[in-house]
Amino acid sequence: MSISSRGIILAKTAGFCMGVKRAVDLALDVARSRQGRRIYTYGPLIHNPQTVELLRSKGIEPLSQVPRLNDEEALIIIRAHGVSPQEMEELKEKGYEVIDATCPKVSHVQGIISKHHRQGCAILIAGDPEHPEVKGLAGYAENEATVLTDEAEVDLLPSLEKICLVAQTTQDVKHYQTIADRLKKRFPQTVVYNTICQSTELRQREIGKLASETEALVVVGGKNSANSRRLAEIARLSGKPSFHIETADDLDEKTISRCGSIGVSAGASTPNWIIDEVLEKISTGKGRSEKGIFNLHNLLRLWLFAVRTDLYAACGAACLSYCAAVVQQLNVEPLNLLTASFYVYAIHILNRYISSRTTPVTGSFRETLFLKSKKAYLRTALLALAFALAISLISGVDSFLLLFSLSLFGAAYYVKFLPSRWRFRSLRDIPGSKNIVIALAWSVVVTVVPQVNEDRLFTPGLISIFIFTFLIVFSRTALADIWNLQSDRLLGRETLPVMIGSSAARKLIRASAFLMLLILASCVYLGFLSPPAIFLVFCVFYLWICLELCGREARFSGLVLEGILETNYIIAGVAAFGGNLFFNWPNNF
Repeated sequence: MSISSRGIILAKTAGFCMGVKRAVDLALDVARSRQGRRIYTYGPLIHNPQTVELLRSKGIEPLSQVPRLNDEEALIIIRAHGVSPQEMEELKEKGYEVIDATCPKVSHVQGIISKHHRQGCAILIAGDPEHPEVKGLAGYAENEATVLTDEAEVDLLPSLEKICLVAQTTQDVKHYQTIADRLKKRFPQTVVYNTICQSTELRQREIGKLASETEALVVVGGKNSANSRRLAEIARLSGKPSFHIETADDLDEKTISRCGSIGVSAGASTPNWIIDEVLEKISTGKGRSEKGIFNLHNLLRLWLFAVRTDLYAACGAACLSYCAAVVQQLNVEPLNLLTASFYVYAIHILNRYISSRTTPVTGSFRETLFLKSKKAYLRTALLALAFALAISLISGVDSFLLLFSLSLFGAAYYVKFLPSRWRFRSLRDIPGSKNIVIALAWSVVVTVVPQVNEDRLFTPGLISIFIFTFLIVFSRTALADIWNLQSDRLLGRETLPVMIGSSAARKLIRASAFLMLLILASCVYLGFLSPPAIFLVFCVFYLWICLELCGREARFSGLVLEGILETNYIIAGVAAFGGNLFFNWPNNF
């Protein structure tokens, strides 16, 4: 990926690895399905303090040793690093239900050690003797394994006949190769297994590549995380300015703002929302250091500011309202555009305000900024809502009543009106309801509110553009939820991808895109929509591009990804404008 002289590169491998994701998902599933039972993890589930604290807030407590609890209902989850067979047996003997969240890569190493120990081999483990993974691995050799921390210790070994060498899965690749070479030189009969996790190898390789492409390096990860510390060590040895931080609060903005291009990587236990916060803080600090007003970075900062503050979404609502009028061959009324823009801005901010009162941690780039200026955001949202209602009243009483009713429904969405014994006490609690409610609200304010005063309701054209608008907004929110799946699961948000899985959600978005194409083609052919509507196929193509980005490891921050998605609303307005010019150009000259 090419970068500018003052760009930021996010490592493709940054964030949760397979083993960590599996362990966290398993713990969350257990917490959801075993409500009422005490749940523990044997040691911290993963080496990330923020994630461990978040799991604790969900009732999942870490234990430092085999527990002595008089609680037969207690359930214990084995951490991703694994434990020794002796500890596993002790847990089971005490009668606890044990769920094994050991990383499959670690389990593979455990099997190698167990097999070769039974064959009479001396087991050597290259790694940190104090790391929980290494302690667990040693147990599979009945605690007779020797742990090597560097190649010099090879010369201290006694004479051995049969040797099996394995590595801690997060070991430094070059360091392990040095130990293996020295061991093979002294004991040619040594059997060497490359048990370093492929994810670890890729991260280390990528941080080395980033060092050659950038002027500074930032590694995000727990200070107690072995793989994060090794990434930080590789970064330091590159000779470039390097920073090992746990969260964005640890970042020195003044120092980082003086650096040019910056490479960012993260340990295997670092959640995405922490990486996003770091990327935003770096980009903000770098942007301030740029000279001139109309340089590329300041224009990018302006766009990101609009995305972050929901002003971009408000512009998108105005574009969709314009689009709806053009494809139905209606007059474009500026008051209708303003109504849509103000209303969408207001409901987005108010939704965030309500969510911030129930969420223990920030889960996105917007919430971080929002919490710093919550009162100011709330005042501007209420003012925007008042403007939207006032403008709709100027347009007509029916528009005002519909928008007012929509506002009341939005408030009722959060009200817990069902009995406390029910799982779903409000509409908000229904899994996946957010995607449908947001899409409905946008569709009503963009297509129905401008026409409710006219005798044009339930026309084929209005119904067609209503469904198209619903699908484009629904697809945008579903895609955002796919990208935010990890943090949504951790925060307990039952979005559509959390409920049905990311694969099924992608299939649903593809089906929505196909339906959008079908609506455009058939409605233009039947005359329900004017010919300029055919230009809206660009929105469908753009949606497919976004879906492709979602299917790979997108090397963008959450802020940029949100902006990319919301650009589809702008494309709809531009496509309608361009289509109108194209089909009416003879009348314009």
